[in-house]
Amino acid sequence: MMISGNLLIGGSARRGNNGAFFGLDAATGEPLEGSFGGATIADLEDAAALAWQAFGIYRQTSLHLRSRFLSKIADEIAELGEDLISRCMAETGLPRARVESERARTVGQLRLFAAVVRDGSFLEARIDPGQPDRKPSPRPDLRLMKAPLGPVAVFGASNFPLAFSVAGGDTSSALAAGCPVIVKAHSAHPGTSELVGLAVRRAVQACDLPEGVFSLLYDSGNDISQALVAHPKICAVGFTGSRSGGKAFMKIAAARNQPIPVYAEMSSINPVILFPVALARRGAAIGRAFASSLTLGAGQFCTSPGLILAEQGNGLEEFIRGAKDALSGIPAATMLTDRIRKSYGAAVEQRAGRRGVELLAQGLPASGRAAQSVIFSTDARTFLAGVDLHDEIFGAASLVVRCTDQNELEKVVHSLEGQLTIAIHIDPEDHDSARKMLPALEGLAGRILVNGFGTGVEVAHAMVHGGPYPATSDGRSTSVGSLAIERFLRPICYQDTPDDLLPQVLRDRNPESVRRMENGIFV
Repeated sequence: MMISGNLLIGGSARRGNNGAFFGLDAATGEPLEGSFGGATIADLEDAAALAWQAFGIYRQTSLHLRSRFLSKIADEIAELGEDLISRCMAETGLPRARVESERARTVGQLRLFAAVVRDGSFLEARIDPGQPDRKPSPRPDLRLMKAPLGPVAVFGASNFPLAFSVAGGDTSSALAAGCPVIVKAHSAHPGTSELVGLAVRRAVQACDLPEGVFSLLYDSGNDISQALVAHPKICAVGFTGSRSGGKAFMKIAAARNQPIPVYAEMSSINPVILFPVALARRGAAIGRAFASSLTLGAGQFCTSPGLILAEQGNGLEEFIRGAKDALSGIPAATMLTDRIRKSYGAAVEQRAGRRGVELLAQGLPASGRAAQSVIFSTDARTFLAGVDLHDEIFGAASLVVRCTDQNELEKVVHSLEGQLTIAIHIDPEDHDSARKMLPALEGLAGRILVNGFGTGVEVAHAMVHGGPYPATSDGRSTSVGSLAIERFLRPICYQDTPDDLLPQVLRDRNPESVRRMENGIFV
């Protein structure tokens, strides 16, 4: 399949004239097929105008049609076949199994949201019928439902070229809510983005939806990205990336005449806490499993285990021995981009030279554009005194913090910022200690795991992929799972509104058969 490098502005494709760039082979740095043109402000204005026009129609489409649209996108992506897999592998350096798995996840979450839309419960329809004879004053007829916010700007993520990009979780949940989407593709995988963008556009056309329901833009710098967040017709933002990038978008959104929510996933070191009995019995096995999780995808996961907390002793030494043995046989891996690799290398070098930090273990040596995995160690006092040791290193690097006792370990826990995940490793005899620590962990993370690691995020109804700042900009939400739709909805109450003016789901006959709460009881 040919790569054109064109912008997708609604139903049209056009060449961007604001600079040009190529997708690069992640392993060699060589340019791949297709030169991509950056969007201009005029292109952005056209996409935003189309999105706003589409919103008035798309928000009122039947749940059946919206569900069919999401399913059709999934079908179109699946039908891209080898063209998508091979281009994505080339642009990201990710192995085939990972890309195929991510494609399955992308298709799966679109179908999950299709089912959510078809069910209709996400609208949270509520009816409190009027009570005209109530004394001392009548009660009006009140009807509530969740409604879409408006057009959403979505920014593709570097580390998930499918599941968190053009048709990823932010896009699928926004479309499910009834919001048109303008995607700013990530420059690290533009060809992958075009292929998926064309699949979404084909689904728009097949379902006879307004063309402005979806647009895809490229940015040769940062100007269009910033202008997209600032645009008055954009009503919310979905972003996965660096803390600096997320904070910049939050600042722009807050400074607008009409501020908008920015749902940014930014920074997390995902602590792993090893409790004494589990560590004494299974230290080496936990260490081997940790090394496997750390190096998954070259450590380029937002849930990679970047911090290990444990009390000093033989169990911790066994854990370290197991991690060392496993890591010593793991090859260096190609990172997503050369820029990410260089940033990782600089951060590792800085930490290796940090006073009070010891190099514990390394993977096999790197060559070319690959990066070597690494584990460091420090004591709790050094960690508590060093703010820089709390920073995320994006890649396969982790820090073991040795604590003298449980009290010192708890001090370290209380010093941490908000996290996406916290994992605890426990045996039954550790349950009392874990129970005492749980309230603190609940205040720090969106997901708490037992005897596992955060890598691997299940797309499900009960999943939370979010957490207190700086893990995300808004810890009340999730970017994975069916609850993600909540980010792009707001409640509207209709008071004493004639039945024929009400939205379908609030009318007396309930034509879409949506589950509703009436007088506080679900029916």
